[in-house]
Amino acid sequence: MESFNIFLWIMVGIAAIVFVSLYFVKAGYGIFIDKKWGATINNKIGWVLMEAPVCLSMFCFWLFSDRRFELVPLLIFIIFEIHYVQRTFIFPFLMKGKSRMPLAIMFMGIFFNLANAVMQGYWIFYLSPENKYTNEWLLTPQFIGGTILFFIGFIINIDSDRRIRNLRQSGDTKHYLPHGGMFNFVTSANYLGELMEWAGFAILTWSFSGLVFFIWTFANLVPRANAIYNKYQIEFADQMQNKHLKCVFPFIY
Repeated sequence: MESFNIFLWIMVGIAAIVFVSLYFVKAGYGIFIDKKWGATINNKIGWVLMEAPVCLSMFCFWLFSDRRFELVPLLIFIIFEIHYVQRTFIFPFLMKGKSRMPLAIMFMGIFFNLANAVMQGYWIFYLSPENKYTNEWLLTPQFIGGTILFFIGFIINIDSDRRIRNLRQSGDTKHYLPHGGMFNFVTSANYLGELMEWAGFAILTWSFSGLVFFIWTFANLVPRANAIYNKYQIEFADQMQNKHLKCVFPFIY
């Protein structure tokens, strides 16, 4: 347990470095794709290869655990996998166009996803006290509130991704300002949804490992949302001024 906590604190330290760095260096994928990131791979294949490790690793942690059929750990596992099954095996194949992903970005994603599987899976199925995730946990404010927050975020994330996909017609390569849903309040509604998901997960597990995952999500997505906001400020100056949009947190930032 002591070694596991040291590992978590190391991950927090790396997240802090990532958070600061991404305000100066734009991660070169999506609308910020850049040749300086080196060789690239088809975006759909890249997403599958990047996200599959956490999905499959978490499944293995669950499968080989003596707690795999205990109700609460099983439900936590299902909630976690709902996001990653969608992100790994559905989301990439809904993408339009022929975008590319730098291999460097893909391998960094794989590294984090494997580390995250260890953080979540090892805690939930092997290290958490036997009296923590009993059936009574289902009635706690943490589990109820966290689960509600997770699924609200999940719905926002799915809806926002759909709105982004529908901005373009076939063959169109232009950029457009997303609108509708939570895009009426922020320019990165998809990131808002994902932040809500993993904040909810941290609450429903009430664990340090869950909190570290949220910290990593925050460190990765908030600087990127800021970069997108600044890009939109230049490309869609009139629309941005009229809508009074925020970056990722409605009415705040």
